[in-house]
This record gives sequence, C-alpha cells and structure tokens, in this order.
Amino acid sequence: MSENTNPYELSTVTTYRKEIWNRFVKGINTYKLIEPNDKIAVCISGGKDSMLMAVLMKRLQQYSKFPFEVEFLVMDPGYNAINRRKIEDNAKLLGIPVRIFETQIFDAVASVDNNPCYLCARMRRGHLYKTAKELGCNKIALGHHFNDVTETILMGMLWGSQMQTMMPKIHSENYEGMQLIRPMYLVREEDIIRWRVQNDLQFIQCACRFTENCTMCDNGGGGSKREETKKLIKLLKQTNPDVDKHIFRSVENVNLQTIISYHRGEEYHHFLDDFDEGRSVRGTKHDIL
Repeated sequence: MSENTNPYELSTVTTYRKEIWNRFVKGINTYKLIEPNDKIAVCISGGKDSMLMAVLMKRLQQYSKFPFEVEFLVMDPGYNAINRRKIEDNAKLLGIPVRIFETQIFDAVASVDNNPCYLCARMRRGHLYKTAKELGCNKIALGHHFNDVTETILMGMLWGSQMQTMMPKIHSENYEGMQLIRPMYLVREEDIIRWRVQNDLQFIQCACRFTENCTMCDNGGGGSKREETKKLIKLLKQTNPDVDKHIFRSVENVNLQTIISYHRGEEYHHFLDDFDEGRSVRGTKHDIL
C-alpha cells in the first residue's frame, strides 16, 4: 500500500499533526531516543498504542534527516486464531511489514497463581530483547504514552510509597548495548483513541487466556490499581484540566533540598546527613525517647 492510498498514516500528519505527529517527534528529539544508524525493533502487541507507534515509526524512517533501520516485531505468546488474524489484518491495512515470531508464554503462565500478569510481562520483555538482539537491533521501542507515564507517577505515590516515573529510555540490565525507548512518551491516549475512532479501526485490547472473550474491549484493566488511577486523574481533570501536565512535570522539577530522603541505585541520602553545617549525623542517636 503506497503512502498516497494510506489514509491512516496520512491522518497522523494532517488531522492529528499537532496532537500526534508533533508530540511524537518532540518526544524523540527531547529525550534523544533515536540516533544515526540505530536499528530499532518496534514491538507490536496488536493494541492501538503499539499499532500507531508502528505507523509513526514507519513514516519517520522515510523522512528522517539521518538513516536508521526498523524491524516491526510481533511476538505471538499463544494468541487464539482470531486475535492472531486480527493483528495480521491490521498490519496489512496499515502498511506495516511485520515479522512474527512465536512463543508459548501463555501456556507457561496459565497455571501460575501468584502474579501471572507480572510474570507474563517479564517473559514477554525477555523474548523481545532476545529476538531483537538476534536481529542485530540495538534498541526496542514500546508503545507507552503520556497517560501511562502520569498514571505510573501517581500510582507510585498512592500505592507504592515512592516517587518515580516511567523513563523515556533505559539501558537493558541483561542485554549489553541494548536500550528500551518509548517514542510515544508525549502523545496523549485520548488523541490515540480519536485517531482510531476517526479511522474506524479495531484493535485487540488484551488477548491473554484470562480475557479472550473481550478481544475488542476498549476498557481493559478491570479493577486494577492502574484503572483506579486513570479514573482518579479523569475526576481531578474536571476541576483542574491541566492536572495530568502538573503530575508529569512534578518529576522534572524535583527540589532535592525539600526531599526527606532519596536514593540513586544503592546510594542513599537523607536530609539530616548535611543539615548541621555539613556535618553528617548518620549513625548518631538523638532520639528524644
């Protein structure tokens, strides 16, 4: 399918140029996600986010100021035939030349009682890294977006007792020289949904064995903490439309002089360490009782 006959790709730079394309490019430039001669495995799960990311990465490669390669990678962890076909049909419709490889992850976690979703996610990430490395890629790209970032920040505070964020790029701990990047870091989910609806596209939402009966659901997550957080942010936006922006910027404007304690890896810091004219009080007991 040529560019001139692909309305889905064209709409990202016409109807949704400001909301999708410009924010996509801004995120890549701001966080230096793509560099000359990169070979990037664009990881496609079959959902709206990763499918749109693939469309954007395909177009970016065509018009980039410097060369880089892409592999559009689909891992089949054990989809049923309907879900597998839906992914293949959408890839063809969107003009994405996908490379599909198979695993049996769904079978492996089917009998796991504790945190099967966590284990599944880790196994899927590992297979993606391994396959991307075998293909000569130095980066894998995932379809997380702006809303994922703000929800992660708030979830950490409300349920994890920590201040952290979903980073735009990270180094792999297990695959030397590999990075994970998130090209849609600044793209809002509501704009992704508008793009999907306007183009009358249907994507799989969650195709694991536990939710096979809601293949085309648009509201996954059920009673998860992420879903609760998503609803909370939506509620807060009714009185403060920019609350999600403030949450996002809060991790860009951290004043360490007003933080009780923080750590960088194994290195731990507490404000009392240098509070009294630079003298450390660590290890000294001054308890009043």
